[in-house]
Amino acid sequence: MNIPFVDLKAQYLRIRPEVDAAIARVLSEAAFIGGSHVKAFEEAFATYCGVQHCVGVGNGTDAITIALRGLGIGPGDEVITAANSFIASAEAISNAGARVVFADVGAESYTLDPARVEAAITPRTRAILVVHLYGQPAQMDALLELGRARGLHVIEDAAQAHGAEWQGRPVGSLGSVACFSFYPGKNLGAYGDGGAIVTDDAELADRVRMLANHGRVSKYDHGCEGFNSRLDGIQAAILFVKLACLDRWNRERNVAAARYDELLRDTRVVTPARLAGAQHVFHLYVVRVPERDRIRAALAEQGIEVGVHYPIALPNLSAYRYLGHAPSDFPVATHCSGEILSLPIFPELSEEQIAEVCGALRRLL
Repeated sequence: MNIPFVDLKAQYLRIRPEVDAAIARVLSEAAFIGGSHVKAFEEAFATYCGVQHCVGVGNGTDAITIALRGLGIGPGDEVITAANSFIASAEAISNAGARVVFADVGAESYTLDPARVEAAITPRTRAILVVHLYGQPAQMDALLELGRARGLHVIEDAAQAHGAEWQGRPVGSLGSVACFSFYPGKNLGAYGDGGAIVTDDAELADRVRMLANHGRVSKYDHGCEGFNSRLDGIQAAILFVKLACLDRWNRERNVAAARYDELLRDTRVVTPARLAGAQHVFHLYVVRVPERDRIRAALAEQGIEVGVHYPIALPNLSAYRYLGHAPSDFPVATHCSGEILSLPIFPELSEEQIAEVCGALRRLL
């Protein structure tokens, strides 16, 4: 049995009439940049996140960079973020002109360890960029309290956590500002690149909207040098359709995750932990296994697509050699990067497919 890691075609077929009609409306109106479809999605997504403002941008990386710039963070400042994420979390800090500072993560949650964050704070620290990794919110109570006590902005990188909740509150409504990616494989994915910045701060929303559109204050007047980073009409219309399905899809992901948990119980596979107070949305179902690379190759030979998110902890990348870190500086992130394995998970994943993946893992272990 061939089992894909994700099946975007199956998702499209579930909602094809609605998506095709939405795209046709954009084409008939030639509403390609800005316009009513972008406005409608921004309003709907702000409501979904429990905030007042949403600004659509070109991608999730731009969302973080622009949010940092909107907060006045740049050269001379430091921003702390997780040692295990996609490079976008870190490079966005550098793109804003600030210095990235890494902190290690919890051994079970893979999200920022508040004690490690506190130890990394210096007089130059301006913000904590919290990554809700794999779809699970980080320990936001402790991190928000740390931000309040030290006068730091807490920024949510929610690129993998659309629809997740912390203590009953939606991800995106917890920090000063939150940043989302709508890359096609996300829980809420476009059919191309896209991103959003959400906040309750009206002044910040105005600033990031200006920054995202060349710093424009009127057609040919610009208050500052900005970015060309806009969510286009077709992607906004698609996302509007998909947003109505997101909660159902997240429930289906949780059902699949629970089935994996059950079938992998009493094996050498370390299944994902759930933090108390967190509602996980399982963008990824990440386990830890011995001999990860052997297991991965053997699964591929059986037609089972798996992934590794991420095989090199961020401070250990060549891109951050200039920071002078040793792998031992981030023992949890470094150790986990050699064992983590992302199993197939998507709303349309069948029980039969899950059983096949688990059976193959049991045999290999």
